[in-house]
Amino acid sequence: MAHVLGQNQYGKAENRVVRIHRDSARHEIKDLNVSVSLWGEFEDVHLTGSNANCLPTDTTKNTVYAFAKEYGIESAEAFGILLARHFVDDTERGVVHGARIRIEEYAWDRIRTSDGSARSTGSKEIGHSFVRNGQEVRTSEIVYDGESVRVVSGLKDLVVMNSTDSEFWGYLKDGYTTLQEAYDRILATQVTARWKFGYGGGEGEAQPDWNRSYAQVKRHLLEAFAETYSYSLQQTLHAMGTRVLDHRVEVDEVRLELPNKHHFLVDLEPFGLDNDNEVYFAADRMYGLIEGTVHREGVVPVIPVA
Repeated sequence: MAHVLGQNQYGKAENRVVRIHRDSARHEIKDLNVSVSLWGEFEDVHLTGSNANCLPTDTTKNTVYAFAKEYGIESAEAFGILLARHFVDDTERGVVHGARIRIEEYAWDRIRTSDGSARSTGSKEIGHSFVRNGQEVRTSEIVYDGESVRVVSGLKDLVVMNSTDSEFWGYLKDGYTTLQEAYDRILATQVTARWKFGYGGGEGEAQPDWNRSYAQVKRHLLEAFAETYSYSLQQTLHAMGTRVLDHRVEVDEVRLELPNKHHFLVDLEPFGLDNDNEVYFAADRMYGLIEGTVHREGVVPVIPVA
């Protein structure tokens, strides 16, 4: 029976690169985790053992670090586009047909001190001291097939909570339903969001301001979460995605994954105490997982469903 080599790709995963920009006394840090995948004319590498068309994964790793030095890192998206175009357009004999660059970015905040301790800058911060930001991780995925670029940005591990303005009632009930209807509950979730840009990398097409766009999308996600009186986490998801599309013209599609971080009232009656929605048990698992995509009319969604 004949065998066929199907889809295949290779690359170097999780290249940790920290780029410090030292152009002034106020240093800037970009802390990235970069994964590279390539696909193309790699049949012989699998079938015959010939490595003639194989760009070593070690080379892709070296390229990440060299580009960080040569071009700097203004944003994860712009850096990923540079890498993807290089691997496809500049690799010898054109054997690489496509590249996917996935990037996680870790934020650092400046450490604020007294004026006296920051003499070098004359402000309440020292220009070279940082503390790792404990909020979300910024993500990016750039795919280039030799003709067009697809950029999907995102974030994960952004934990948010509304302590009121959330209800859940009127749902289907059967013989196995024990959940009590809630008319004033905590709504908390750990947001994973991805959004696709309309940018396609065409000749003369200007790139969005990736950093500003990220900050604004995050702001609209948070504002929609905070301002929506919620009757379900599904409703909140739709409000968050719609808010981004209404305010960010560069974004065509938003995909959200919202695990419901349940908070259950603790029974304090055995201790002779009332619990007026004040003391809760925070359960980390099991949890409801709410997922959905909101996109512009006429746009075909491309963000994968996990």
